[in-house]
Amino acid sequence: MATPRDLLNDAKSHIVEAEPSAVVDQLGKATFLDVREPDEYEQGALPGAIHIPRGHLEFQVEGRIPDKSAPLYVYCAGGVRSAFAAKTLGDLGYTSVVSVIGGFNKWKDEGLAWTTPRTLSAEQRNRYQRHLLLPEVGEKGQQQLLDAKVLMLGAGGLGSPAALYLAAAGVGTIGVIDMDVVDASNLQRQVLHNTSRIGDRKVDSAKKTLELLNPDLTVNTYDTRLGADNILDIIDGYDLIVDGTDNFPTRYLVNDASLLKKIPVVHGSIFRFEGQVTVFHPYVGPCYRCMIPEPPPAELAPSCAEAGVLGVLPGIVGSIQALEAIKMILNLGDPLVGRLLAFDALEESFRTFKLRRDPQCPACGENAGEIVIAEYDDLCMPHGN
Repeated sequence: MATPRDLLNDAKSHIVEAEPSAVVDQLGKATFLDVREPDEYEQGALPGAIHIPRGHLEFQVEGRIPDKSAPLYVYCAGGVRSAFAAKTLGDLGYTSVVSVIGGFNKWKDEGLAWTTPRTLSAEQRNRYQRHLLLPEVGEKGQQQLLDAKVLMLGAGGLGSPAALYLAAAGVGTIGVIDMDVVDASNLQRQVLHNTSRIGDRKVDSAKKTLELLNPDLTVNTYDTRLGADNILDIIDGYDLIVDGTDNFPTRYLVNDASLLKKIPVVHGSIFRFEGQVTVFHPYVGPCYRCMIPEPPPAELAPSCAEAGVLGVLPGIVGSIQALEAIKMILNLGDPLVGRLLAFDALEESFRTFKLRRDPQCPACGENAGEIVIAEYDDLCMPHGN
């Protein structure tokens, strides 16, 4: 029967090993893989190393390191686990694997570069464990979410589900702007609020709900009307805007300010049984003025208060907005930049329409003049959703 030493010698006979001094020049060029346990990794690691504990290697490495032909340097604490890991990686089809002799301990002893990595707390690992299992998200992606700052325009029908899912996902800072109070008629769709909050300021109600959902969250509230006099100050510093407004003056105002600040906007709208979502990425895809150069007359743009809205509809549309926001933060998948997703609740159908930048757009076109932040209240009257 083979002993552990026999197994180690057998593994080493099938792999390539190298001293730390021989591979240090590959830092920042090649991929380094740390196969130690989380508590070891937290104490220090090689700069930029990918961390996959040895026990999870077989099931996670192909998602985290898809290129099997690229140089790959594996290390553990002393060079034993990395030898077994290198043998396993070879069995999995990785063709250029090197185990670092002496591991991290020898690396440190020789005075080579290392750092204390930023890691999630035990509570965060438990909270976000379903994200951490996704190679496309993982710990790095979760830290990106925790670092992200998203501004919600409105704490109503669309802002409610969007804010809830962004908070649950671990977006670290959420700003909420709304100047309304909670009314009983809101509760059919605005799930941030409840009957005990009727009469409260919506931003205060939203803050209470979101902070109860996730203690990692910082909620900034803006109990004010969004206007030309304050929009640039309010949106400054945010990575993304989730637009849950429902009137043309504010949408044009937000469009121009987001272009000026180069902040992407996840736009959503609802009406009766229909909803739409798109992402306006400044100077990458079309802007709101490319899609709707001129607003319709006020009589042709009734609000939800006038025409009604199915209560669950904003839940669907707002959730899609949250999904698009997360994709933008993580640079994940194919966001709705240059595409409009239309949902019909009665048909239970989705349709996607292409949107293109307008070369003649007065805001983002080739010959567009200087962007001037101005009020557009004369376009049509604002309403609540």
